[in-house]
Amino acid sequence: MALLALVGVVVLIGLHPLKHAVEEITLPLRHEDIIRQQSQKKGLDPALVAGVIYQESKFSDRTSVAGARGLMQITPDTANFIAKQSGGIRFTQADLATPQINIAYGTWYLRWLLDRYDGRQSLALAAYNAGFGHVDEWVKRAGGPESFDPKTDIPFPETRNYVQQVLERRKDYARRYSRELGL
Repeated sequence: MALLALVGVVVLIGLHPLKHAVEEITLPLRHEDIIRQQSQKKGLDPALVAGVIYQESKFSDRTSVAGARGLMQITPDTANFIAKQSGGIRFTQADLATPQINIAYGTWYLRWLLDRYDGRQSLALAAYNAGFGHVDEWVKRAGGPESFDPKTDIPFPETRNYVQQVLERRKDYARRYSRELGL
């Protein structure tokens, strides 16, 4: 009996590092210092920011077919809008490949969208994915933000899924990386 208990303990201890490695692959976190810093500066939930980055790029710097760049997948037009609104006078598109700038711009835009939609995360996330022009139209069709239901009022399946996935990843990041994200 004691031998069986000892084997059980050894297996559990041996599986802990394996479990951690699997979580690192399935739910990666990089640049947590920048995420914490920019989230605090902009009054954002760092787990939400991590959820957006995960859904946008899985923490891998790349450029999409549409030209969106970096960890938070910011399009050139959105980047120009952010630079103009935030005073980024020396900004160039190549800067989006730098994690510090990409996350600073992405969090600025997420804060701006949350303010635009009175803190309603589903609307801000839908706008991050599909553009605020579309979301404004959907909110109007729904009869206002109070009546808006992301499950039925977002006509784009990709955007509906995006909002749901980011909110689920937000919970995962808050649970798994609370210390790293300063929660």
